[in-house]
Amino acid sequence: MQVSQQVRHNWTKQEVQQLFDLPFNDLLFKAHTVHRENFDPNQVQVSTLLSIKTGACPEDCKYCPQSARYNTGLERERLMEVEAVVAKAEQAKASGSTRFCMGAAWKHPHERDMPYVIDMVKRVKELGLETCMTLGMLDADKSDQLAEAGLDYYNHNLDTSPEFYEKIITTRTFQDRLDTLHNVRESGMKVCSGGILGMGETAGDRIGLLMQLANMPTHPESVPINMLVKVAGTPMENVDDLDHLIFIRTIAVARLMMPQSHVRLSAGRQAMSDEMQAMTFFAGANSIFYGECLLTTPNPETNKDLMLFKRLGINPEQGISEDDETQSAMLMKDLQAEQDRGHFYQA
Repeated sequence: MQVSQQVRHNWTKQEVQQLFDLPFNDLLFKAHTVHRENFDPNQVQVSTLLSIKTGACPEDCKYCPQSARYNTGLERERLMEVEAVVAKAEQAKASGSTRFCMGAAWKHPHERDMPYVIDMVKRVKELGLETCMTLGMLDADKSDQLAEAGLDYYNHNLDTSPEFYEKIITTRTFQDRLDTLHNVRESGMKVCSGGILGMGETAGDRIGLLMQLANMPTHPESVPINMLVKVAGTPMENVDDLDHLIFIRTIAVARLMMPQSHVRLSAGRQAMSDEMQAMTFFAGANSIFYGECLLTTPNPETNKDLMLFKRLGINPEQGISEDDETQSAMLMKDLQAEQDRGHFYQA
């Protein structure tokens, strides 16, 4: 089987369908081989995501508990103080994160908020962390302001295929999202863009999403693949569960179509077993979010992630801060406790 994969921007639906149709073992072998050609297979990039402004979003994204249109019990919060954001970033760095992502529940940032947002970028970068933000839509001017402040990545997910998109969101168009990504690229920032699986989309919609991402003139440097977290009060609280094998297949196909991008396990990891996550790492996922919360939905706690890495022989990119003796001691204590309880297989 030919496994070498060149960077391409002209994928057809038929070609992507053929990848999805491969026998599961063949697909994973092909994806893992391409992954090894481009990355260390035993390293995972680690990011932390912080909600810097929560709730009261005017958008109607049917999956999102932050929308003001749905009653999900989420408390509305104002934009965080800069010092509070920096303190969270310091904690993230001590836990081993190399990238700090800040998200605000806005349709787009207002001009009055830009000085605070820019200050956050500068202060977090001073800690030696990569910076990422997701603030909604950006025009060219605001994109330039963020780039000038030194923002490394801007996250703006496409969510799904163009055909399924209008069934998920009506308050902004698919083209609006593409325009924001264009402005980010023109400003010189890196792109973080992916989608959500398990919203009731078809196999064709998953193909369409990956084609939109992989056929961009430049692939997103970071491609988050989310599994829907069903939140009571949103229109998607009762959607059928996604077959986990379909999720793993999608990770593998994303790796083949965007061989040099970081493919990130994002929302939904709380529902994934350790075995499922291990399989996604083999299929080509090489980035995760640390921490017990992704904006407003649960995420595995940091120490649980570190214990999984230990069991799999995976190292976070750039490693865990060696001078943080307290964090290291806590991790070793937790690992020993797990082993004592028989949670690790013995040789």
